[in-house]
Amino acid sequence: MQAVMIVESKKPMDTHSQRTQVYLYHDETKHHLHRYARSAGFLDWATQPDAFRSWEGARSILLPLLKKDPEGSHLDLYHRKHNVFWDFHSESIGAFLELSLGLSAWKQIPPDGGRWALRMNPSSGNLHPTEAHLILPPIIGKTRLGQIEKDETFAAFDSSAQGGVYHYQAYRHALEQRAALPADYVRRLRMHFQTPGFLIVLTSIAWREAWKYGERALRYCQHDIGHALGAISFAANLLGWRATRLNAVSTGNLRQILGFQNRVWPSLENEDPEVICFVSPASVKAIPRTLPDDWVHAMESLSWQGQPSRLSADHVEWDLLTQTAHVLDKPVTHESSVGFELKPMLEHPVSSVAAATLIRRRRSAVAYDGKTTLTRDQFFALLDKTMPRPDMAPFDLEIGLTHVHLAIFVHRVIGLPSGLYLLLRDASAFTDLKRNLKHTFEWRLLSPSLPLYLLQEGEFQDHAAHISCGQSIAGKSAFSLGMLARFRSVVDVAPWDYKTLFWECGLIGQVLYLEAEAQGVRGTGIGCFFDDLMHDVLGLRDNNYQSLYHFTVGGAVEDVRLQTLPAYTHLPADRR
Repeated sequence: MQAVMIVESKKPMDTHSQRTQVYLYHDETKHHLHRYARSAGFLDWATQPDAFRSWEGARSILLPLLKKDPEGSHLDLYHRKHNVFWDFHSESIGAFLELSLGLSAWKQIPPDGGRWALRMNPSSGNLHPTEAHLILPPIIGKTRLGQIEKDETFAAFDSSAQGGVYHYQAYRHALEQRAALPADYVRRLRMHFQTPGFLIVLTSIAWREAWKYGERALRYCQHDIGHALGAISFAANLLGWRATRLNAVSTGNLRQILGFQNRVWPSLENEDPEVICFVSPASVKAIPRTLPDDWVHAMESLSWQGQPSRLSADHVEWDLLTQTAHVLDKPVTHESSVGFELKPMLEHPVSSVAAATLIRRRRSAVAYDGKTTLTRDQFFALLDKTMPRPDMAPFDLEIGLTHVHLAIFVHRVIGLPSGLYLLLRDASAFTDLKRNLKHTFEWRLLSPSLPLYLLQEGEFQDHAAHISCGQSIAGKSAFSLGMLARFRSVVDVAPWDYKTLFWECGLIGQVLYLEAEAQGVRGTGIGCFFDDLMHDVLGLRDNNYQSLYHFTVGGAVEDVRLQTLPAYTHLPADRR
């Protein structure tokens, strides 16, 4: 019988100990030319985690799939002025989840070479450690497409239904009801936010990444949280909604409202709560970043249903990963609202492909042709979408201050010389970055409309591939980049914000994925890179800044051996 682990309330650590552990983890999980970060070094297929968690014994409510995607053009991913508000009902909740965390396709190698699902939100190695839990008010069903499994009476989304805490099960596009929410709980939450809406909490199952990547898995889990946050923001935007991070809420609070306190988990398969967002009509501007204390404590007394399914037959524990995850709990903090500079968006060239179609088409390339180019205008428009702006998705989630800048290797952009560039995503960092990077860099500003600087001309294709663990996709692309984060000053003040640095990188990555599709090319996130080799190229000699995520964009070479099947082809015909 498999052992179990009980996740208890954690005793808070002092900030110094947290900082020490974060720096230890980050340094120990760097890839180096003489050694990679510790992992199994092979794939143990017998213990491969199940890609889909279920809460066994919980009532499961099937959500309707979209018959028609919400209207919205390429730029409506970001703008809010054209998107029509959808009422909160079973179809809109289903649409939101389908376009953010649902399946996008199946891939298979014919005839019997294996089959796997792809999802709307990208994931390191397509391993998907991210799970989602929703706290919903009573939702009236717009149609009778939603059905409770096992032919039970339709009740989950009719007017007599209670609110509840639900887990989203992506394989079945279903909500699993973990607890009913009494009417008084719903009313108190509505009074707090002063608007209709619902809560969504993202969690991570580190084992799903550690199975393949060992100790570096915590990094990849946080990248994936960032990607999922971006996917949530874009999907909400197309429905006339807005997702806002509740940045004052603690990790302990999240355990309480999800019923995770003293939860019994299958060994090493616990879910770590990461971030909570409130989803509201986009027209509502002022959202509290808090939850009522009495409401949070009352949630522990709910009658919780279901047990988390076991994902693997056996496990390998990575002590450094476990120890670090335990010190990254965020405490309750003061709520804050982030202000971004209001700058016009570069809107040309623009794609004629609808926004929802871009979301559904997003894929990671596994190889590039080494020939495809981008024009200067395409390149500028693509990068410009990564700039945070007020009242524009996805950065108005407000996960925190802007700490990440893009160090870019330009290989094939018509109208620009090959070389090393820097996109400054926060103008106030200019002096600090110039002081920390190589003193020989040129710092030539290329356009008054985009803070993109040429640092050094030259061919960097071999450098880019070498830095990315020898992966040719970084050199055969139109461009590749490293996401350079302000590091020590952030971790010293708030060690738990180590995670938010990776979330910001993931948000940027989600934009790059969709913008690559919009410009007729394809993007790929790169988690395997030689950290300090990238720092050497930039002239960094300490940890004031660190490169946390790499990305590359170019002309994809498709694998003709693979077949692509519709996302929900596995469901009964009457649900598709």
